[in-house]
Amino acid sequence: MSDIGAQYQKVQGELEDFIMNRQKLETQLQENKIVVEEFETLKAETQVYKLTGNVLLPVEQDEARGNVDKRLEFINGEIDRCEKSIKEKQTELEKLRDEIMRQNKQ
Repeated sequence: MSDIGAQYQKVQGELEDFIMNRQKLETQLQENKIVVEEFETLKAETQVYKLTGNVLLPVEQDEARGNVDKRLEFINGEIDRCEKSIKEKQTELEKLRDEIMRQNKQ
């Protein structure tokens, strides 16, 4: 296999990894959005618990909400970074594909 073909497969694998990571992040985003929706239904005095290992520990609602908001911010940032990487890899693949086509015409 030519160097360009090996490089194409490598970049294609990297692209697939970014796509899988993006899907995982999207799942995490949806899960955290559900948590935010659940917070909206709670009364101010409702006790909230955090799972730490295999133990549920009480936590203040405001702290829990803040943690989820920070998590959402982080996940959205990671999704943006991942999408940028996906676009870069797609562009790189197109260039490599063009190069392979040029070599095959020769």
